[in-house]
Parts: sequence; C-alpha cells; structure tokens
Amino acid sequence: MARLSLKIAYPIIIAGLFIIVSFIAVNYENLNGGFYFILVLLIIYIFLFGFAIGQNLSYPVKKLLKIADNLIRGDLKSRSYLENKDEIGELAMIFNRLADALEESRYENEKMERSVDMKVKAKTQALEETIDALEQKVKNRTFELQKMEHELERMRGARSVRAEGGAIKNNKKENNGRESAKEQDDKKENIVI
Repeated sequence: MARLSLKIAYPIIIAGLFIIVSFIAVNYENLNGGFYFILVLLIIYIFLFGFAIGQNLSYPVKKLLKIADNLIRGDLKSRSYLENKDEIGELAMIFNRLADALEESRYENEKMERSVDMKVKAKTQALEETIDALEQKVKNRTFELQKMEHELERMRGARSVRAEGGAIKNNKKENNGRESAKEQDDKKENIVI
C-alpha cells in the first residue's frame, strides 16, 4: 500500500518544490541566510505534508483491502466503519452490503443443508425400516423353507423305511411262496414215491 501513498505524495511534493523554485527565481537578488533557513523548513514541511496527505488518503483504501481479504478468507463478520462522505465512504458501504449479502447467503445455505439433511435422514430411516422388515421376512421364509425341507426329508426317510418294510414282506411272501411251492412239490414227490 506504500505505492498508493507515494503516488499521492509525489505530485504534492513536486508541486511544492516547483512553487519554491519559482519563488526563488523571482526574488533571487533579495535572498539572505534567513531565507535559506526558511527554505529548508519549507522543503521539509512540503515532504512531510505530501507523505501525510498520501497516508491519509490511502488509509481508508488499506482498510477496505483488509476487509476484502477477510471476506475472501471467509470472515463474513468483517465490516468497514469508515464514515467518509466521499467515494471511499460509499465503497465502504458497498463492502458492508456485500458482506451482509454473503453472510445472509451463507446462513440460507446452512439452513438449506440442515433441511436437506433432515429430509435425507427421514428417508434413510424409512428405507432402513423397510430393509429391516425385508430382512426379517427373508429370515422367516428361510426358516420356513428349512423346516419344510426337514419335514420332507423325514417323510422321505419314513417312506423308504416303509418301502424297505414292504420289500421285506414281499420277499418273505415270495420266499414263503417258493418254500410252500417247494414243500408242495416235495410232498407230491413223497406221495408219488
């Protein structure tokens, strides 16, 4: 920001030196030692006045730049309290309105995010409940299928036992039938002999 101060101070200093040189040129014959002392004081005063004016005019701009930097970094509470009635004061008021608008926008965004988060949580909870219910149904169906499978295997086991029992009875009957046919043949042979 020193550049702005110098840009303001240099023209003031140069104009002051020009006026002094012009005054010296006009009264060159009447110069004495006291005049040179006043001339040195006047030159020092012009330099100090030029730099003071440069600092005074650049100070509000420096403050506005600092506020703009704070806004860029996310500090939306940063405000300018310059009470100048010139263009710099108007610029400070515009910066304040801009900061207010940014702060309000951020508040609205946060409010919207909270609203969306609540809606998402509600939908997520409903989906989680649906998923839990479906998982429970799957577990119940799996249990029923396992029970039916066990019952089916038990029935198959009973059927095979019955089938084996029936086969044994049939084998006994066949064997008995063969034996009785054999016995009858033997009896016939005995009678025939």
